[in-house]
Amino acid sequence: MTVATEHRAATGVGTGVLERRYRRLLLGYPRAYRSGYGGELIATLLDTAEPGRTLPSLRESLALVAGGLRTRVIYATERPAWVDGVHLGVLALSVAQLAMLVPYATTVPLWAGLSALAVLLIMRGRVRLALPVVVLVAVKVCSITLGQTWLDRTLLPVDPDGFWGGGALYGGGGPVAPTAGYAVVVLGLLVLAARGRRLGGRSWCWLPAAPLLAGADPAGLDFSTGPGPHAMARAGLEIGVLLLAVWAGHVAHDPRWAMAAGVYLTSVLAVYAENLGAHSERDLAHLAALILLTALAAVMPYRAKRHVVL
Repeated sequence: MTVATEHRAATGVGTGVLERRYRRLLLGYPRAYRSGYGGELIATLLDTAEPGRTLPSLRESLALVAGGLRTRVIYATERPAWVDGVHLGVLALSVAQLAMLVPYATTVPLWAGLSALAVLLIMRGRVRLALPVVVLVAVKVCSITLGQTWLDRTLLPVDPDGFWGGGALYGGGGPVAPTAGYAVVVLGLLVLAARGRRLGGRSWCWLPAAPLLAGADPAGLDFSTGPGPHAMARAGLEIGVLLLAVWAGHVAHDPRWAMAAGVYLTSVLAVYAENLGAHSERDLAHLAALILLTALAAVMPYRAKRHVVL
């Protein structure tokens, strides 16, 4: 019996509770990394574990989570930067557009379902199949903002389900911002489809984001009544995700996350442009934060490169 094996036996864990908890923490790493190095890393952690311990220390847990995020960011740079950036930005915007329709799902089930299908297709890299689905949803959303009944006999206004409350679908703004948002998605899909190659899939974690962010589409802000809980939730999520984009650009020295942020910011700018003169100081501070963080995400990869050279 080797010294390492003896030490593991002395801890009383071996392949037991501590190892299972280490493996859960390693789920933050890409699958390819876990296949190549996971066993060795687990063995090292078990060899250095204190006898009788069944829980990873806080320091180890934080280190493994941070290491998993850094490794995922670095592995993500294997795809072409501009393609990945556009794909990620279009997906994020599509999820936000689906989130806007979730509270109205029982009133417009067909269009909420098609929006969910579009997100699923984009997430799995099927951009050519997603394109006509997004166009159909875009036409319907535009018709709702114009008070028309194109494509079906939807009764207007479209009110939310009782559980959600709130106003009518796109009842607080004009057609420009929603149409611009869908136009950005369609244009992005056209660019990706013209490339002629199938894209890689994205994490399934994108799907739960829509119900969690329900009602928080970029064009869902109603400046006339002030920010509600959905708008505040969206603003907080936007800032958090953009901070991650800044960090990822610094870690990987890569601009793809800045490109994705730019795609998303375009639709937000359309909302503010359509509501000129109706925003409060809080709204302007929100916009300034988004622009600043997007700019930082764009600059950070090149600052990081220069730092490495020096």
